[in-house]
Amino acid sequence: MKKIYLLAAAMVALATPALTLASDKHDEADQRAASAALARGEILPIVRVLAIATERVPGDVLKVKLERESFGFKYEVKILTRSGRVREVEVDARTGRILKIEDD
Repeated sequence: MKKIYLLAAAMVALATPALTLASDKHDEADQRAASAALARGEILPIVRVLAIATERVPGDVLKVKLERESFGFKYEVKILTRSGRVREVEVDARTGRILKIEDD
């Protein structure tokens, strides 16, 4: 399921280049900052974060977003639970601590 979602997300991104061009420079800077933080060990790899999130909220991962906050980076993981609810799990990207779990 996760591989299918990632493929679908990539196809959507490729199909909508006009939406992504406006913020390409900002996105590229964020991607470089995130890659550098990962290389320095300042943020956890996404695989570890997904394990943490799905341990607390079992289900299928729908979307993952890495955001820069005043304290550093956080991951937002949207999960479709077995009961059909979509939950958003916010995870501190440096420590793996769950910041918040809420219905989406």
